[in-house]
Amino acid sequence: MQFHEALHYLLSLGHETLAMKLGLRNIELLLAGLGDPQRCYPVVQIAGTNGKGSTAVVLDSICSSAGIKSGLFTSPHLISITERVCIAAKAISEDSFALHTTQVRDVAQLLVDQREMEVLPTFFEQLTAIALLAFREAKVELAILETGLGGRLDSTTGAKADLVAITPIAIDHEEYLGSTIESIASEKAAIIRPGVTAIIAPQSPEALEVILKRCESCNVEPSIANFPVELEYITSDGRYCVTFETKKDRYEHVLIGLRGRHQTTNAAVAIRLAESLPMYVPRWAISEGIEKARHRGRLELWESNPAFLFDGAHNPAGAQALRNYLDEHVATPLTLVFGAMRDKNLNEIGEILFDAASQLILTRVDNERAATIDQLRGVASRIVDPGKIFPGDSVKEALRVALDITPTNGVVCFTGSLYLIGEAQSAAKEMNVQSTRK
Repeated sequence: MQFHEALHYLLSLGHETLAMKLGLRNIELLLAGLGDPQRCYPVVQIAGTNGKGSTAVVLDSICSSAGIKSGLFTSPHLISITERVCIAAKAISEDSFALHTTQVRDVAQLLVDQREMEVLPTFFEQLTAIALLAFREAKVELAILETGLGGRLDSTTGAKADLVAITPIAIDHEEYLGSTIESIASEKAAIIRPGVTAIIAPQSPEALEVILKRCESCNVEPSIANFPVELEYITSDGRYCVTFETKKDRYEHVLIGLRGRHQTTNAAVAIRLAESLPMYVPRWAISEGIEKARHRGRLELWESNPAFLFDGAHNPAGAQALRNYLDEHVATPLTLVFGAMRDKNLNEIGEILFDAASQLILTRVDNERAATIDQLRGVASRIVDPGKIFPGDSVKEALRVALDITPTNGVVCFTGSLYLIGEAQSAAKEMNVQSTRK
């Protein structure tokens, strides 16, 4: 297949969330049919509600600084699906993606034809297999996998990682994972198995209790990443310079490359992961990797007039992290462009974010799950003055409105969904919006 054919094939499998079928049997059969590529390298799996993607990219950046050839699998992508599969800090080429998609498709179809599977593996299952296959062909020294949803039945769990991490847990995806912190924590803690090394971010008491019980049942001694963190200073754009002190080492005056107070927690988890890898990672490489890490769509700042801030806050905890950043670091007029999935807790997210804005633009993301503008307006009109609310019939139109109503010294913040971020950045590129990414 060519790249466009590979993309069409994967999309024909159904929306990655709406057509999702949680379970490990199909991914295990598919990987076995591909010769179990995940056995050719050590695997790190990172689960959690918020911060798992940031932790993964920080660890990948650390590996790059240390000269370790790593493979990184994350989701979702912003613009191109190839962003989800990175090798040595670069997205794989469209040709490589198409080649591995063809291989995975052919094996999946054969398994169905031989009646070893009842149905073809899902979009996310096949994408996971594509990544693991690409990592084997590239001879990576380490694979870093961001869990898609939950953990117990997520396809990345089929890789059977020996080193796992759980970032902060909060309420999200209740229809799949349950409506309580305890039920969600149970799904995510299931990536902990006998014999693994488990790194745990600081958690709420309810989540931590569930995780510790899982560790005890698996005879795993967890490493809680709650070691001392000394704040040195904060840059004007919200990057934190801190000193970390673990049981193994001290990392002084580290300027975290990712913005926001919450990134100190993600960096701390990445440090413990790096210290726990089967290969040696020097102190300087850990510090340098944290400083060089970048994560598109997560408090990503484009310097222009007005400035653009992109953050895919899609649940209340993510919205609160964004609100904290806005309150601390954005003093100029703020235009908030908001679009989200209808199955999210829109009322709570709106309560957290909407009154931070001088002007609020509501738009619909090009996604089957997206909330309509009328649904968003119903939420927003209870929180802010209706005179401050503007519609944007498409994300591109919302960008035009934002440019019209935001003063040149202001900030336009796109948030509510990573799908929105991808569309907004594509629209900005099409409209030739002049900016410098930071």
